[in-house]
Amino acid sequence: MTTAPPEQEQATGEEYTETDDTQTEESPLLRVRNLEKSFGGITAVDGVSFDVAQGTMTGLIGPNGAGKSTTFDLITGVQKPDSGRVVFDGTDITGNRPYQNTNRGLVRTFQIARELDEMTVLENVMLAPQNQLGEALWRSVLPGARDGVVAQETELREEAWETLEFFEIDHLAEEYAGSLSGGQRKLLEMARVLMTDPDMVLLDEPLAGVNPSLEEKLLERLHELREEGYTFLLVEHDMDVIMNNCDPLIVMHQGQLLTAGSPAEVQNDERVLDAYFGEEVLG
Repeated sequence: MTTAPPEQEQATGEEYTETDDTQTEESPLLRVRNLEKSFGGITAVDGVSFDVAQGTMTGLIGPNGAGKSTTFDLITGVQKPDSGRVVFDGTDITGNRPYQNTNRGLVRTFQIARELDEMTVLENVMLAPQNQLGEALWRSVLPGARDGVVAQETELREEAWETLEFFEIDHLAEEYAGSLSGGQRKLLEMARVLMTDPDMVLLDEPLAGVNPSLEEKLLERLHELREEGYTFLLVEHDMDVIMNNCDPLIVMHQGQLLTAGSPAEVQNDERVLDAYFGEEVLG
């Protein structure tokens, strides 16, 4: 996680009202509208629109090259869209930087976990929250201000231990992150994400390289968090995982939205079967 220096601008999102959509009683937490992105004349995302309802674990699926990771990048500010809009919790966040979206409660993980290898697991988790008092040098050195820094650090340390316990990696707290297995790194990344106090998490291949026992543990934790009100948008190539854990599903193909619906609806959609899966994969 990166933290913005104090002099950088704050998130500049504005309240957004979409007049051309029918408003439901409870508006979606995330609205993606007509996103487009091209690289060197190749269109990676082509007019994609979808909603993610609060408190759901929504699956985003499609073959390699469908545009899923680029869509994640556009939503979270890693890339800026050529056109289209991203609306999170009623606010237009299109083009915001990742740290601005993190401060608003929208965070993501990556296919390859990005820990600080030469720091301990506990230090990695404690570093994740934004806008810590100790980031300002004067608070760290002035006697009166230092008290607040120490108090916050103590509170963060307690929260970090609780988070590590939740993901059952507290026994690794003093280990260097660089020594962890692939599955343990995934658990650490989720612990770091949780420390930012998000409302919504975009998970990019969270189970890649994870052994079956750790996979089961991580899925259990994700369902517990969803029941507590967290919202997830998940990219995953393992169709068994998607079909058994996500509802609804969003299907992309060649940069475009192909269809969306429940797992049963997607399984029985001839366009999906004909396009790239095959019945044995979705059946």
